Amino acid sequence: MIILDILGAIWNFFATYILQKAPYMVGFLTLLGYALMGKKWYDTLAGTLKAIIGMLILNAGSAGLTGTFRPILAGLRDRFNLTACVTDPYYGQNAVQEAMESIGKSFADTMMLLLVAFIINILLVRFNRITKCRALFTTGHVQVQQAATAIWLLIFALPKLAGDGATVPLPMMIVMSILLGAYWAVGANLTIKPMQELSDGAGFAIAHQQMFGIRLGYFLADKLFGAKNGKKLKKVGDMEMPGFFSIFNENMVCTALLMTAFFGVILAIIGKPYFVSTGDIAESTNYVWWCFDKSLNFAVYLAILQLGVRTFVTELTASFQGIADKLLPSSVPGVDCAVCFGFGDANAVTFGFLAGLVGQILAILVLIFTGSPTIIICGFVPVFFDNATIGLVANEKGGLKACLIIPFFCGLAQVFGSALIAGWCGLADFGGYLGMFDWATVWPAFTVLMKYLGYIGVVLVAVILLAIPQIEYMMDPEGYFLITEDYEAYKEKKGIVTEEDY
Repeated sequence: MIILDILGAIWNFFATYILQKAPYMVGFLTLLGYALMGKKWYDTLAGTLKAIIGMLILNAGSAGLTGTFRPILAGLRDRFNLTACVTDPYYGQNAVQEAMESIGKSFADTMMLLLVAFIINILLVRFNRITKCRALFTTGHVQVQQAATAIWLLIFALPKLAGDGATVPLPMMIVMSILLGAYWAVGANLTIKPMQELSDGAGFAIAHQQMFGIRLGYFLADKLFGAKNGKKLKKVGDMEMPGFFSIFNENMVCTALLMTAFFGVILAIIGKPYFVSTGDIAESTNYVWWCFDKSLNFAVYLAILQLGVRTFVTELTASFQGIADKLLPSSVPGVDCAVCFGFGDANAVTFGFLAGLVGQILAILVLIFTGSPTIIICGFVPVFFDNATIGLVANEKGGLKACLIIPFFCGLAQVFGSALIAGWCGLADFGGYLGMFDWATVWPAFTVLMKYLGYIGVVLVAVILLAIPQIEYMMDPEGYFLITEDYEAYKEKKGIVTEEDY
């Protein structure tokens, strides 16, 4: 009994302070990897601390971006008295908690779901020669958000299996764990090829909320906008700006000017009285200067975020080789989508974000003017992190046009998809929905299958997920594992030439 109590305390500590905290989960993986490689203790300690600090820097940049611009988007909602559903991971998580309590269910079940689904992810990667899954999902805060939304969608789709008790019955927990663990493994696996090409073999995948969106953006950029007949692809960084416009070639200057112009319009619409009433500024504050300062912060936090990426990526990917060699062969770590912002054309991050935001605003206007029963207010996390990531990948594969067009349509899909699923499953009544690309497209489709086909739909969803890496493997059996094991050999085999190779 004492042993069980000790094990329970260890697990509770691990789940609370490591598994759910991305910096310490990355630090734990770095520590484990270097230990398995037999590194000296002081090298292991230094690498672990560098990985943790790098992730903390990245989180500071992400939190700064979100904290600065979330009130601005909320101001649009309040200024026009819109009763709406906010697409934001944290609003979504709170909405699920309230929804669960309204039907007498315990929100605490999400932690058990997270644990079992994570174990399934590990097993799928461990036996990747059979499953073809090569990426371990390591972003704990994202796992919590997704576990919460998945619980509600499955309760909605399969109410009989959910039962009448306060806790989720074991059969449903098993079903949810299999589906969510498979989604983590398969989704992160889909991003390996785009990320290896973007980063020139840095050795990571994306484990976030838009994994299917990243692969779709990569595919569409290549097929619709990719270089043809040997012509050089014109990317964001290749734009030749004459005269005054040449200052846009500098990432920080470009970001600062574009954000000042774009958010300046939004802030002008909201007006100074709103921010005075919320206590954000004093009556005596110069509103124009305050708006300028707010917009410049975007460039500041983006630079902080990129510094964090440069600080920890090398340590994590180097140490993960020890895990890959000893525990999870041919695998890579799945990390936060912000990690990829340190690679490719930096201005593509800003262009992709703005294109996606235009798409979201247009979609919201359509909902308002057509009298939709569910009105969406775009949260900063989906509109920035989804579309900036997809835009960066699209630019790398399809150039400037892809960077602008693909995120624009992603913005439309995020709003229309979220309005449909949040209104249908009832989360709109509680004010929030996760709202990021996969959860506005892929998971609504899964919910439809399970709602109308019952257990057959559950099996069908599982089969679809597990078939995806098998299909991807069959399309390139020789290069499939080589891309994670030896990227230089993979490039040579595929005849890939990058700018760094010149």
